[in-house]
Amino acid sequence: MNNNMHTEHNRVRPATDILENEDGFTIFMDMPGVDKQDLVIDLKNNELTISGKTAYDFSDNEKHLDLEFNNVEFARSFTLSDVVDGTGIRAGFENGVLKLDLPKREEVKPRRIEISSN
Repeated sequence: MNNNMHTEHNRVRPATDILENEDGFTIFMDMPGVDKQDLVIDLKNNELTISGKTAYDFSDNEKHLDLEFNNVEFARSFTLSDVVDGTGIRAGFENGVLKLDLPKREEVKPRRIEISSN
């Protein structure tokens, strides 16, 4: 086997679910094998970019008969609409799933108009 296999990262687009409710959007991204410290989330000019790398440590002393847990780099970008309040984005990461909460700006959230009596 080629030893370069250990350091190369294949680029993978992670499986993603996007949900919307009155308050905002929630994005779930499946990133198995990625450690929290290896995740990068950047927001620049309404472009949200998420990336993370797996770091499987393979020994050169082992004979690799079958290698399905190869190192990968997960990467995905989203262009955010003006509806999203970029300053309020929150991220959580648990069991290989990244959860991003993207709140809507207050002025675009639906609101109920009360009827006054004259």
